[in-house]
Amino acid sequence: MFVLGHMVPYSGALGARVRRLEPGHVQLELADRRGVRNHLDSIHAIALANLGELASGLAMTTGLPPGVRGIVLGIDARYLKKARGTLSVDCAVTVPEVRENTDFEVHAEIRDAANEPVSLVTVRWRLSPVPQPA
Repeated sequence: MFVLGHMVPYSGALGARVRRLEPGHVQLELADRRGVRNHLDSIHAIALANLGELASGLAMTTGLPPGVRGIVLGIDARYLKKARGTLSVDCAVTVPEVRENTDFEVHAEIRDAANEPVSLVTVRWRLSPVPQPA
């Protein structure tokens, strides 16, 4: 995670740990600590959204074929219950064929230590061919 934190300081500040990373697939873990908590003694909603977006981004960017790029258009986060304890997220992506601008959703389900879902994060990506130099 050190390299990610260096390249993308905001995402690195979350403190999530990469447990598995391969093209199109990532498993992350987030420890419950004071820095991600809210006033209700649970993990902050935006920390959950950030974790879901980070999982989506790592799965998506490692799964992109050469000549394709992506940018986030929107994030929808749904909170199912208070998030406490160590959280995990497993996110897998099968990138569609991209010949023109293509909108594509990636879903990340965040689970607690009891393996119960605490948040569902959907990230809408715009995938497009990388422009060729003139």
